[in-house]
Amino acid sequence: MKLRPRQIQPAITSFLAEDLGRGDISTLTLPNRRVTGEIVAREAGIIAGQVLPAVVLQTVSDDSHYEQAIADGAWVQAGTVIGRVTAPVVDLLAGERVLLNLMQRMGGIATATHAAIETLNDPSIAVLDTRKTLPGLRQFDKAAVVIGGGQNHRFGLDDAVMIKDNHWALIKDLPTTIQQLRRQIGPAKLIEVEVETESQLLAAVASQVDMILIDNQTPTTVQAWRQLIPAPIKVEVSGGITPATLAQYAHTGVDYISLGYLTHSVRALDLALEIEAE
Repeated sequence: MKLRPRQIQPAITSFLAEDLGRGDISTLTLPNRRVTGEIVAREAGIIAGQVLPAVVLQTVSDDSHYEQAIADGAWVQAGTVIGRVTAPVVDLLAGERVLLNLMQRMGGIATATHAAIETLNDPSIAVLDTRKTLPGLRQFDKAAVVIGGGQNHRFGLDDAVMIKDNHWALIKDLPTTIQQLRRQIGPAKLIEVEVETESQLLAAVASQVDMILIDNQTPTTVQAWRQLIPAPIKVEVSGGITPATLAQYAHTGVDYISLGYLTHSVRALDLALEIEAE
C-alpha cells in the first residue's frame, strides 16, 4: 500500500492531539519566528515516510513548507540530509516528535524488510508482512514494508479468508466449510488455509483453496510438503522465522515468506530534526 495525505490525515490529527494536549508549554516564551530545519539520518538505513513531514507540519501550521532531499526507498548513510523544512518555530516544535516517531518507525521497518530480502537472496520468494502491527499504525507499517521492497499480506480481516489453528479447532469438515465460504464471499476473495500437519495439508489441497500457509515447519519439511501441493495453489511459509534462520528457507519452492518481526519487533531508524541557529 501507499500512504496518501487524505488517507493519513485523521491519524495524524489524532497523534498530534495526543502529544500537544492543551498546548506546548515549553515554547510559551519563544518568539514564533520562521526557521529552517533539516531532517538528518543519524545512522545508515532505508528512508520511508516522506509524505509525512508536509502533512504533519501543515496540520499545525498553514505557513510551513517541506522539501524532500531523498526519495522513499533510498539507502542513506549517517549524516545524510533527507529533507528541509521551513515553518514558525513553535509550530515546528509542536509537530517534531510525531513526525520523527513515525518516520523513524517506518524507516526501521523498511530497513528490516530490505535486509530480509537481501538475506533470503531468492527472487522467486516474496517477503510479506503480517497483521502483527500496533493498533492505529497498520497503514504506516504496511506502507513501510512496500518501500523496503516487500509485499503486503491482507490489511484486515475483511480482505481475505485465513483459516488458522483456532479455526481448525471449530471446523468439522474443511471442504464443506470452504464451499460454504465461497458461496458467501464470492470468487474475488482469496481463501488461505494454515496447516501444521500433513493431514491438514492434504485436506487443504482437497478443498482446492487458493493458498496454503505452512506454519512452524523446518525448511526440509517445507520443501517436502511443497511437492504435495498442486502448482495453481500458492504456498506461504511462516512461524518462528528469524533473521538468523531466514536464509535456510531459500529455494524451498514456496511463493511467499511472511515475517512478523518486520513490524512487531521493529527497531526505529535514528533520525533527527536540527533547527538552524541564527
